[in-house]
Amino acid sequence: MSDRSSQRPPNRQLAALIAEAGFSNAGLARRVDQLGIEHGLDLRYDKTSVTRWLRGQQPRGTTPALIAEVFTRRLGRRLSAHDLGLDAVAPVYAGLEFASSPEEAVEIVSGLWRKDTGSQADLRKIAFTPAGLVVPSRDWLIGRADDRVGRNAEPGPPGGGVARLPAQRTRGDAAPQVPGGPGGNRVTMGDLAALRSVGELFRSLDNAFGGGHARQALVRYLEHEAEPMLRGTYGETMGRRLFAAVADLTRLAGWTSYDIGAHGLAQRYFVQSLRLAQAAGDRVYGGYVLVTMSRQAVYLGHGREAVQLARVAQQGVGSGAPPVVQALLHAAEARGHGLLGEVRACTASLVRAERALEAARAGDDVPSWARFFDEAQLADEFGHCHRDLQQYRAASQHAERSLQLRPAAYARSRLFCRTVLATARLGLGEVDAACALGAEAMQAAVEMRSVRALEYVRDFGRRLDAHRDASSVRAFHDRAAALGVLVG
Repeated sequence: MSDRSSQRPPNRQLAALIAEAGFSNAGLARRVDQLGIEHGLDLRYDKTSVTRWLRGQQPRGTTPALIAEVFTRRLGRRLSAHDLGLDAVAPVYAGLEFASSPEEAVEIVSGLWRKDTGSQADLRKIAFTPAGLVVPSRDWLIGRADDRVGRNAEPGPPGGGVARLPAQRTRGDAAPQVPGGPGGNRVTMGDLAALRSVGELFRSLDNAFGGGHARQALVRYLEHEAEPMLRGTYGETMGRRLFAAVADLTRLAGWTSYDIGAHGLAQRYFVQSLRLAQAAGDRVYGGYVLVTMSRQAVYLGHGREAVQLARVAQQGVGSGAPPVVQALLHAAEARGHGLLGEVRACTASLVRAERALEAARAGDDVPSWARFFDEAQLADEFGHCHRDLQQYRAASQHAERSLQLRPAAYARSRLFCRTVLATARLGLGEVDAACALGAEAMQAAVEMRSVRALEYVRDFGRRLDAHRDASSVRAFHDRAAALGVLVG
């Protein structure tokens, strides 16, 4: 891949950073190529390419942004293409940046919404990158709420914390048409109530029918309704409430993306939700976003990263959060330990989660997003952990309890738990019962738009290989073929 020729002087900034990072020219080229693959790009740079960059040639296209990301991951601080002495070109798939200000956060997340609602189907094929978790979680942990988030068209009262969002936009993005003049419409309590109601609606659809059912409608809502609000006018208190509501919807957009297998896109939504939560000054919700990221890491097999994210959430939230939230944070850590086979650490985290939930009282001020974490959810967490630790008797008992307690509205969660129970029964040698449970889960999965649901069933199907000659296993595979589900 050729770069633009240039008569520029040698790039001393890039040379200094290569020395600081300890890269060889070949090593830097290899890392840029690997990052390109994550973004679906076939770059094929080599040590000669880096030599040209050092001599002053400018890489083409989005490569400067990719080089900057390589150094950001290596050095643990955010670096731009400009910091490397390169022409600043926005990456094709931005979104892993933890913005330095609320204004920048709005620019990044709104650009992400627009790309997602557009024709860029490749956006949903971006790979998940564990290294992309480090900088955002660290920046959230050491950061603090922004001093000012208000955005008023006219000067407000003394001490109102007035701030203006700039009109800058990513090159190539069309500015939205916001009524009401340069400052946009004033955000009202009714607007916030609408955002919250929409969140509950899409959450219910997701729980019952899977993330693919209305995901695009949610993203379009964010683009066409939430973005004009963010670019409208509001004071400090209203602004923080607005950022909190949009953070919740953005996390949900990430959750539904995760459910359909768009893991790189989901990761970007989670990072931006985390930044919006910081602008809202909602530390506890930020911890919840990190827990969501931890759960995705578990699903993708990154146990160590999952544990680290859960611990960062616990450290950032502190001991003042409601007991239900504390239980949620400890359960997330337990899932990571379970995946890693760390029995003692997993058990200790589960005990902490159980004690925290037992400490909860009916009158506690529990955030609405945390109310799902009840005895049914805790039993589900226990079931998953014991399954991963191959403690099948305990896994079966907890999965059965969760299914008894879990309302029918949580159809996907019940499906997951049923496959955990099927796996536990299989581990106990109850092949016929396991296949019957697996078949029930499979029937539910084909009625949903959820890649995760199908993958749970496929995972169970793979576990049947050792029993392939059993009649119930053959019947399971016949049923899968009739439904068009690939298992095993």
